[in-house]
Amino acid sequence: MTPRILVFAGSIRTGAFSGKTADAAVKELVLQGAEVTRISLADYPLPLMNQDLEREKGVPENAVKLAHMIAAHDGLLIATPEYNSSLPPLLKNTIDWVSRVKADAQGRPMRAFAGKPVGLCSSSDGMYAGVRAITHLRSVLVHCQAHVITPQCSVPRGAEAFDENGDFVEERLRKAMARVCSTLIEHAVLFSRRAEVR
Repeated sequence: MTPRILVFAGSIRTGAFSGKTADAAVKELVLQGAEVTRISLADYPLPLMNQDLEREKGVPENAVKLAHMIAAHDGLLIATPEYNSSLPPLLKNTIDWVSRVKADAQGRPMRAFAGKPVGLCSSSDGMYAGVRAITHLRSVLVHCQAHVITPQCSVPRGAEAFDENGDFVEERLRKAMARVCSTLIEHAVLFSRRAEVR
């Protein structure tokens, strides 16, 4: 089977290192035989998570769209920047809202992240490469019952990390991304086949 992988970055800033990292992941996933959907969270704006708002108006339509999109793919790859040693509010807010979607379009119970293979990347303009953000993101997704794979790709000195084609300058980063993508594809295929057997 050809695994379907959804990819997005945790920043919507023009030229964001996380966006470039997500684009590098797309190239590698395609190279390894995956069918990739690349989206921007800018196309799915959401209000700040507020349970009063949820009670009054329900889960926002864009959160429902994202939840159904995640559920429809065999795997997910997220590239996060680091804000104040943690994940950015845009990404956390998106995950919080998506986790509130409890049913699919037919009304059947659904948890978009539950059992979903997820690969993680991070980036920053300094030497820490967003590793503190990726650690927090991993914890959040595990709490949402996602199957977060162990390999990760953390990109330091983002302004110098990419060439004019958007590829990594360092071989070390190319190998790290290749490992993330191969492991994600492997788990996406395995989990999809398990679901078919059920």
